[in-house]
Amino acid sequence: MTDLLRVLPQFPVGQYASLIPVLERNGVTTSDLLTLDCVDIGKRTRLPLLDIQRLSNAVLAALHKDLGVAASRLEQRHDQGLQAQTPAAAPANTKLRQTALSLATQWQTISTLDPRFDRALGGGIPAGYVTEITGESGVGKTQFLLTLLLAVQLPPPHGLEKSALYISTEAPLSTRRLAQILNANPTLKALDADSRPSLDNIMSQATPDLESQDHILTFQVPIVVERRNIGLIVLDSVAANFRAEFERQAGQARSSSMGARGAELVRLGMQLRELASKYNLAVVVANQVADRFNGAGAGLGFKTPIAPPPSIFQQQSSPLATRSKAVVAPNAGGKPNSAVLPVEPTSSMAGLVPRSSNVDPGYSSMKPPPPTFPSDDPSSTLPLTALLLDHQQRWFTGWGDDPYADYGLKTPSLGLVWSTQISARIALFKRPCYHTGGASRYAIDDDGEQYEEQAAPTVKSWKRWMKVVFAPHAAASTPCLNGEADEPVEYEVTMGGVKAIEASE
Repeated sequence: MTDLLRVLPQFPVGQYASLIPVLERNGVTTSDLLTLDCVDIGKRTRLPLLDIQRLSNAVLAALHKDLGVAASRLEQRHDQGLQAQTPAAAPANTKLRQTALSLATQWQTISTLDPRFDRALGGGIPAGYVTEITGESGVGKTQFLLTLLLAVQLPPPHGLEKSALYISTEAPLSTRRLAQILNANPTLKALDADSRPSLDNIMSQATPDLESQDHILTFQVPIVVERRNIGLIVLDSVAANFRAEFERQAGQARSSSMGARGAELVRLGMQLRELASKYNLAVVVANQVADRFNGAGAGLGFKTPIAPPPSIFQQQSSPLATRSKAVVAPNAGGKPNSAVLPVEPTSSMAGLVPRSSNVDPGYSSMKPPPPTFPSDDPSSTLPLTALLLDHQQRWFTGWGDDPYADYGLKTPSLGLVWSTQISARIALFKRPCYHTGGASRYAIDDDGEQYEEQAAPTVKSWKRWMKVVFAPHAAASTPCLNGEADEPVEYEVTMGGVKAIEASE
């Protein structure tokens, strides 16, 4: 019950002072109290079942009141301990606090100051939700966030005409870069001096560790939001403090801390969602990414996976994918036998599942043929298991599980637990463009023959794309790149912030 006052701050805990400490010692949460049977909770806590039932009914009634849902006659008689009526006899007396029409009229977004970005995002960054921007280092996450800090100060439809709060866990807020965007962005330059955003309306706060971050979000941020009329909270980045706190341990101590890390992530997600919904402001967090490594056959006792020879096109895949790849087991004579499948295949098998990654079309003709699987054998079946993480992560990470992608596969930090805490995820990608026109030179081989040695390719520039992974207000981006609004948007980082590149360019 440690999360009771976070879920229901006005709940009268004094009436149940003898129950709540016992529930806390036994790790019973508010969710457990509402979902588990009273008998199960009584076995864990040794509390009277009638007292547990009364507390559960009181919490349920308080939740209904907080959500604006009136209790039905069936629930009222149940709370009084009387015999419950049948569901058919209970009249429908439910009234929602907000309807679909009222929510539509309250819909507000913060513009990215670029029309193509806004179209892809369904109008911009919405207020009342937690939005994540993830990507590699140097892809432009902070540039995206700095633009939002200025755009939120504009009047509708570009902004909310409110101030912004920037919470930093790594580098401090770059006021010099903010001034550059303010003076170079075409949309901001066109405004008169009275309506232009100001750096004075951007508050900044550093959080060097998880303890200070939790204290600031719980006690200080609500006060600042009310006093300074905050419309945007930016957390840059969400993964830094968690990596410093939980990933320095090794061995058994590290594995035991994963549960504590998951609980802290749920707590952080609850804090951010409560701020967004209570004050109708936008919460935007930046997240880092990690590489997905391939450990084919590790720990499974198998020799050779069925796959084509390694090439530059075969990139890293999820460690969990190795448990579901087809392998060849040796027979009694020590020679390779027919292929066996220890478990069902996943999306890492390119021949069995559709592609889901945005790949540069220039590489499509250079890809090697797909791998061969023992599907021709009548005794072998290759069903696709939708419950496997390898199959599901293609839709919530932003990086499709494609073994022939011409870029390294990544996974947003903090895992699946954090992915369930956010409302929308925006992934930023970058790809190197190589220059191969360097001057060649002559060299001598081992036989003394002279040959022409081509210069090694060098990185000439970078290409960047923005992709909507999932969002309740915008369509997810498709893998292709042909310039339409529902597909990844190519962009560049300029003096005026991020700027989308039109297809004609």
